[in-house]
Amino acid sequence: MKLIIGLGNPGADYEFTRHNFGYLVVNNFAKQNNLTWKKHKDLQAEITDLKIGQEKIILAKSLTFMNESGQAVAYLKKFFKLKNEDIIVIYDDLAFDFGTLKIAFDRSAGGHNGLESIIQYLKNQNFIRLRLGIGPQLGVAEKFVLLKFNATQKKQLPKILDLSCQALEDIITDGLAKATSKYNAR
Repeated sequence: MKLIIGLGNPGADYEFTRHNFGYLVVNNFAKQNNLTWKKHKDLQAEITDLKIGQEKIILAKSLTFMNESGQAVAYLKKFFKLKNEDIIVIYDDLAFDFGTLKIAFDRSAGGHNGLESIIQYLKNQNFIRLRLGIGPQLGVAEKFVLLKFNATQKKQLPKILDLSCQALEDIITDGLAKATSKYNAR
């Protein structure tokens, strides 16, 4: 079993902001697979599930704010009895230009407060990340990540969301090493 969790901030005010890129990917993934979300307040997440090949996948969106993402991830990990290596976290990353997608494992938070929270709650950084570029940063990071995508980016979003969903499937079906080689070479 694997957990795929998209990070973001709950609420309509944040819906199409850069910081909610993780939510957008898991929403797209759920839509592609005709899945329905269910709120689980005790798990601090909305979840749904599906199978990819023989692997059961729990798809989740944290209901905590970004800086407390670790709480939701820890609840889900414990509830579903997962190892850290079975967790895939999707999030926005200022280190890369918009449209860039990178897969990583066992890395530091790199200044991302949502990841820092997850590392603190899980007590290590041994989980998979799907990093979605939102750069280049304009102005203060805390304000930039809460801005909505511009008109040009909105036009590009469907292609990026579909590519992200394909990357997730490739991680599950082909394994981390092969998927990393395929997507990080772009």
